[in-house]
Amino acid sequence: MKLRLLSTTVSRCGRRLATARAPSASAAGSSSRAGESSDSRRPAASRGMHTVASAAAPSSPLTPPNCSGRSSSPPSPSPLGGVGRRTYLTHSQLPEEHRMIHEMCRKFADEELAPNAGEWDKKHEFPKDAVKQLAELGLMGLNVSSEHGGSELDALSYAIAMEEISRGCASVGVIMSAHNSLYLWPIDTFGSEELKEKYVAPYAQCLGDDGESLMVGCFGLSEPGNGSDAGAASTTATLSQDGTEWIINGTKAWITNAHESSAAVIFATTDKALKHKGISAFVVPFDSPGFSLGAKEDKLGIRASSTSNLIFDDVRIPRDHMIGEPGQGFKIAMQTLDGGRIGVAGQALGIASAAIDCAAKYALERQSFGKPIAQLQSIQNKISAMSVARDSARLLTWRAATIKDSKKKYTREAAMAKLAASEAATMCAHQAIQVLGGMGYVSDMPAERHYRDARITEIYEGTSEIQHLVIAGDILKEYKQS
Repeated sequence: MKLRLLSTTVSRCGRRLATARAPSASAAGSSSRAGESSDSRRPAASRGMHTVASAAAPSSPLTPPNCSGRSSSPPSPSPLGGVGRRTYLTHSQLPEEHRMIHEMCRKFADEELAPNAGEWDKKHEFPKDAVKQLAELGLMGLNVSSEHGGSELDALSYAIAMEEISRGCASVGVIMSAHNSLYLWPIDTFGSEELKEKYVAPYAQCLGDDGESLMVGCFGLSEPGNGSDAGAASTTATLSQDGTEWIINGTKAWITNAHESSAAVIFATTDKALKHKGISAFVVPFDSPGFSLGAKEDKLGIRASSTSNLIFDDVRIPRDHMIGEPGQGFKIAMQTLDGGRIGVAGQALGIASAAIDCAAKYALERQSFGKPIAQLQSIQNKISAMSVARDSARLLTWRAATIKDSKKKYTREAAMAKLAASEAATMCAHQAIQVLGGMGYVSDMPAERHYRDARITEIYEGTSEIQHLVIAGDILKEYKQS
């Protein structure tokens, strides 16, 4: 009963957001400029929240319809806020639909995730029941259109949900993030209708026909020989002699959800002469002959999620399993990571919040020198610094999400959000251990788990060093053009 009520909340929010975004026919007609269709003036969310602005110039063939770079033209009015519109600074200022998502995810995290997170971590146990509940809540297809079985919520809803779910359990957060941002988004945005029907619709609902099995996806970009240099893909895809199949060979490394997935979005070189412009994107079902999984990695943190290699040995997939056009893979990957960084920022915020909760509650209860240590100025300074870092990163994350929702270029903002949130998570987790002292160093308290979970947020989906390059590169490009 409880899950049905929470699931109804997600469905209701999706419908209300879609209704709020859709302008009336008369308004659409009166606002259209010469040479611009009324559809291009509609808020992006009313066309589906899953399309992002291209990282390339507006003329790029990868730019989804009605997307542009940083533009001086006034944005369309929308109740959701965004560029040139109202900015939301606190949860209490959010529209009702987003507050409902926040409250629902917070309740679920407190009641179902936090009490079990420590046990899942110790056992390296995939939280299957928790993921099933996420699916029943509509959170495993959060940004996918209702037409393809999703909840049709916006990027801001996704950021809010990711923070609260990750506050309860960072492992569940990364499972949800990789599935939504990295697997579903590129197929939903650039895939053919046939690919969407086969590899988006059932995965957005996530539950198999039997109601017990899971339909989870993953994302294969990194390789054993390349990390931050995503353009140096050694995995290859060549057409069969009869031209009906792609034959894939290579290995993908550090793949989240690998052992629970049944399909992956992967990137392989189709033309070595073109270097990164010769990389293409594909959907590969795991039941393909020649496909295998490596051993599970024994990780420092997020241990309830599986991480492994994907191994391709003459794996044959149908020719129509390419996502987009030949050579578009690198740009698809970069745009996918832009959205994924909002998810990682949300995960990092959740870890930071959990660390603050742990430190503040302990400080109020722990007695030293005849009074709670919360009354000591040194402890108060730590709690203050932690909260300032977390709240600052949250504002950057919400900004990136609202810019994405308004269909503007958000590459820089997503990198800023991911950089600030991941570093805030690590700092907050570190300071939480300092507040707890010896108790922070043992597994009886969750502080050490938060510390271990936080560290990966500065590494995956672009290291902090890469985020600085993205941010600085975009800023300098803007100055050169001015």
